[in-house]
Amino acid sequence: MAIWKREATLAALNASGENCMVAHCGIQFTRLTEDTLEATMPVDARTRQPFGLLHGGASVVLAETLGSMAGYLCTEGDAQIVGVEVNANHLRAVTEGEVRGCCRAVHLGRTQQVWQIDIFDAQGRMSCTSRLTTRIQLAR
Repeated sequence: MAIWKREATLAALNASGENCMVAHCGIQFTRLTEDTLEATMPVDARTRQPFGLLHGGASVVLAETLGSMAGYLCTEGDAQIVGVEVNANHLRAVTEGEVRGCCRAVHLGRTQQVWQIDIFDAQGRMSCTSRLTTRIQLAR
């Protein structure tokens, strides 16, 4: 059963990231199923730290991008999503190519959501696991 309450296409999701950090980091939404949202991010000069590894903060940007967008897709009307807590465990260094994030709901409550975002390297090995808690706010 689909968890999404809003209609969305990958083209629309990608257009929403223009002119902000999502585009700056090269994040592209690539897959939307009934209960998951996926995106890729290049490992390049924009996302590496000075020692040539994927920056942990860039992994968190990918995780929060996925969880926040998934959270928005699970709301209706004027509701807005704000992140209230994010954590990440960096498990494997990535130096090139791209990473793929896969976002799944852990909890979908009336005012709060929890999202699990796992990030994989090009060989399918998990490089980071992250959890994002979001709050649903009604627009004022």
